[in-house]
This record gives sequence, structure tokens and C-alpha cells, in this order.
Amino acid sequence: MEFNQLSEFDKDLKSLLKKYRTLNDDLNEVKTILKKRPDERPPFSFRINNLGLETCIIKVKKIACRALKGSGVNSGLRLIYAHFPDEQKIIFIELYHKNDKEIEDRKRITDNFK
Repeated sequence: MEFNQLSEFDKDLKSLLKKYRTLNDDLNEVKTILKKRPDERPPFSFRINNLGLETCIIKVKKIACRALKGSGVNSGLRLIYAHFPDEQKIIFIELYHKNDKEIEDRKRITDNFK
């Protein structure tokens, strides 16, 4: 499985790393899981519909972040990614904390995956 990320994702990550120092390691663990099961797995992750796209966009709601002590998997971090099964590729689109914003940036998704 190949992993890429949008430049906007890099900015999200850089900003969040200031608060959550373990985030790079936590994302590496997420990548390990996605290599085995990149598709949606309710209730941990689900496909975002109604975007008008053929691309499979998935939102992960349960990300374990060690920097958020006591939260474990229910840390509140959200990861949005595009999955291309035929190409064995995942592109990270957005990373945010649920307290910072309510939902994913749908404009970012549609602008990058028309």
C-alpha cells in the first residue's frame, strides 16, 4: 500500500503536532492497520457519501493518540483519506480534532478529487 498526503494535510499535521507530540507515531500505527484493512469498518471508520465523487473517501473516527492521556481510542481525532483499491494507494486529506471543527472540509475533498 502506498501512502501520500495533500499539502493541506501536511499543514494540519504540523499544527496538531504542537499539541500532540506522539501524533507521528500514532499515524504510523494507523498506516499499519490501513495496509491490512483500508476499507471502511463501522463504527471506527465509514465512507463519506453525498460528495458527488466516484473516489472512495473514508473518515476514521477512532484514532488512538497516546498524547491524549486517558482518551485512548476515543481521542477525538479525525482522519479523512481517499482510498484507491485498484492502485493500492491511500491519500491522506485531512486531520483534525473534533473540538476544533464539527465536520470534514468537503470543499477540500471535492477540489482535490473531482
